[in-house]
Amino acid sequence: MQTIVSPESIAVIGYAADAVAMAVLGLLLVTTWRGRLQGGLLLLAVVVSVLWAALLAVQAQWQAVPSQVIWAAEAARIIAWCVFLMRLVSRLQSGLAEHLRLLYVGVLVGGALLLLPFEDWLPALLPGVGGWLAKARLIGQLLLTVVGLFLVEQIYRNTPWQHRWGIKFLCFGLGAVFVYDFYFFADALLFGRLDTGVWLARGGVNAVVMPLLAVSVARNPQWSFDLSVSRAVVVHSTTLVAAGVYLLFMALAGYYIRAYGGEWTAVFQPLFFFGAGLLLVVLLFSGQLRSHLKLFVSKHFYSYRYDYREEWLRLIRVLSGKELQATLPERIILALGELVDSPGGAIWVRDADGVCSLRRCWNLSPSVIDGRWHGEALCTALEPDGRILELADAPIDALPDWLRDSASLWLLVPLLHEERVLGFVVLARPRAAQELGWENIQLLQTAARQAASYLALEEAAAALAEAHQFAGFNRLSAFVVHDLKNLVAQLSLVSRNAERYRDNPAFVDDALQTVSDSVERMNRLLLQLRSAVPTETERCVAVRPLVERAVAERAIQEPVPMLRDAGAADAHICVDPERFSSVLRNIIQNAQESTEKQGRVEVTLGADAESVTIEVDDDGCGMDEAFIRERLFRPFDSTKGLAGMGIGAHECKALVALSGGRVDVKSEPGQGTCFRIELPRALPAVAEQQAMAAAV
Repeated sequence: MQTIVSPESIAVIGYAADAVAMAVLGLLLVTTWRGRLQGGLLLLAVVVSVLWAALLAVQAQWQAVPSQVIWAAEAARIIAWCVFLMRLVSRLQSGLAEHLRLLYVGVLVGGALLLLPFEDWLPALLPGVGGWLAKARLIGQLLLTVVGLFLVEQIYRNTPWQHRWGIKFLCFGLGAVFVYDFYFFADALLFGRLDTGVWLARGGVNAVVMPLLAVSVARNPQWSFDLSVSRAVVVHSTTLVAAGVYLLFMALAGYYIRAYGGEWTAVFQPLFFFGAGLLLVVLLFSGQLRSHLKLFVSKHFYSYRYDYREEWLRLIRVLSGKELQATLPERIILALGELVDSPGGAIWVRDADGVCSLRRCWNLSPSVIDGRWHGEALCTALEPDGRILELADAPIDALPDWLRDSASLWLLVPLLHEERVLGFVVLARPRAAQELGWENIQLLQTAARQAASYLALEEAAAALAEAHQFAGFNRLSAFVVHDLKNLVAQLSLVSRNAERYRDNPAFVDDALQTVSDSVERMNRLLLQLRSAVPTETERCVAVRPLVERAVAERAIQEPVPMLRDAGAADAHICVDPERFSSVLRNIIQNAQESTEKQGRVEVTLGADAESVTIEVDDDGCGMDEAFIRERLFRPFDSTKGLAGMGIGAHECKALVALSGGRVDVKSEPGQGTCFRIELPRALPAVAEQQAMAAAV
């Protein structure tokens, strides 16, 4: 029978695999090295191991490397690992390093001698020693392996038991390598020849040990670098290896059926492959198997259970809706459940009235949850510390019996925002049974606070949207009430003067005109209330009639306003005439109310080529600069108490700004006030065009 793979080929594969694995580890160490001595020594040992494995792979294939180079590489590899271990021992206990100082010197001196090809030049200096030179080298190599075993034992013994999980794989791996080398060199020294089979297998032995070294390096970031292997890569690699092993057994079983199945082979072989393939697919997509695998990898290969950066990024993606198009309560259940491999859950949320009711369920049967139960008392009981509870033994009286005794539910996570519990999430039991440790609790608490902030933000946004819906109507109501107040004041003045001037025809005419104007304005107000929006009909109008009308209407109150025209007889402006007239009346009324009856209120109308100005000047009580800057144009801020609405000046500024103008106020306490409105002047062509359109 012809041999398919020779022992030399197996040796080449073993040494090459060891060289490649060590090279990958060395590359990771080079890219993450921070310059500390411990990391440098480890990097040196890895590089020397790469060179050693590469030389032996070449030697196994072509036998082209001189023996002196091979022996030097053997010695350099053991010396490099011993130096690294000696540094590790000195960091564990400084006193132990003092006791082992002589051993360190001996290793360095003896190792330096083993690096030299003394077999070539020592016989010329000392005739008669050639017979034992080969044994001297083997003895030196043997002593170095003994020193390595001693250092491994010292490291494991002097490491505190609670920290041994970080170095146990290093001790197991290097200890196994040193034991194998001890056997190899002891056998060669005893029988006077190198065992070919043991030598050919050394590459595979070192390649098998390589993952143990990598795990120890990843568990010890104090070795001056942060070597981390992604949990996802480890899980996927483990799954891939397991699938490969499974397929290998499938092939062997298929070969057995084909060889010994007889006449049933044609039936059983395809049936076996179909069933085995289907089982492999089911296992690969099994959530429970994946949970068990993730738990096994996190527990046995990593110092921390979670990759916190990945977990946090995934939490943000889920809560923000980038990975799951669902409501926020459903996303919160999914985000918290993924942290502990929980397949589903339910969430209770407090509303604005403080009622805590069921908001959403995720992957839970309706029979498991009592949707009519309210959790206000439970939220109150959770607020002092917001701790996470296991439902089976939760020491809280507010927890209902159906929730405590449920076989499907496992964990209660409060959603704590600042110092208030906004609700809580109840999670189902995980696919793989796990203990609730400090890492689970802290990560769940942090994630729950983040989820609670999203929940609070959503509720605030909903409340703000509802407030915006009322804002337009409230604003309209405020202006309507303001105009009604002015109308009531105007009609009240007519009513008070009616008994005194009822026989005066001029007063009767003015009273009728005032009532007619009031009815027209109230009809416009009713129209605004029906449409729920202010009616704005901006058009080009002559400014002088508007001002004259406002002055005439305010002439019923003392001091009577006086109008001065400074060259604006034919000036036009683009405004809503009714609103602008109301603004002018309000400004004049404010001037009258702030001035004594014997005082002065003067309205000046002016114009130039580009703008029209209206000034309302009085000699009343005046205002200071701070009031003008901070309060005058602020809505609902009035100095008249309950008698004023505080929106007259605000409406004036808003209307003028809408028309492209500006409002300036100059005033001093006790010196009066000058209220100046400046509006852009409308072009005559525009005014004529609008007048013709109105006539048509």
